[in-house]
Amino acid sequence: MNVFSIFIKTLLITNQSVTMQAKKSFYDITINSLQGKPINLASFTGKKILIVNVASKCGFTPQYKDLQRLQDQYQDQLAVVGVPCNQFGNQEPGSSNEIQEFCEMNYGVSFLITEKINVKGKDQHPLYNWLTKKEENGRKNSSVKWNFQKYLIDEKGKLIDYYYSTTSPTSSKIKKHFQ
Repeated sequence: MNVFSIFIKTLLITNQSVTMQAKKSFYDITINSLQGKPINLASFTGKKILIVNVASKCGFTPQYKDLQRLQDQYQDQLAVVGVPCNQFGNQEPGSSNEIQEFCEMNYGVSFLITEKINVKGKDQHPLYNWLTKKEENGRKNSSVKWNFQKYLIDEKGKLIDYYYSTTSPTSSKIKKHFQ
């Protein structure tokens, strides 16, 4: 092997290492609020974040009440983020204004609601790409099965775990992280 070949091989290995370390941080992901304003996820550093894909016409929709209760109870440690999605049974057909009005009027929701996005498929939003792919989040793979699936992020932007729709927001599986 000549010096040039060794240099190229070293450069390729170094580049591969840099690429592997350069995974996008959770806090680097961009998403807008329901009002269309950019959300700075890094502003939640130091708090856990519970991300939930939400829908207003779902059997699990009453979980909004428990999500708000969880937000109120642990507001110093937790930020709940609702992410509207219309991919499961067309159960979130509303506009941004309709979603906001529904949440406020029916469940007193004051926690952050994002723009409506796709949580799966070819148009999956980068947030859910990070949440569902081990190569992105460094922890585990998952797939979003239905509305109100929950993802818990720690204070440093690392995935703790995910919980299916049937897990209540006030379940000990989730609340044990705030004790």
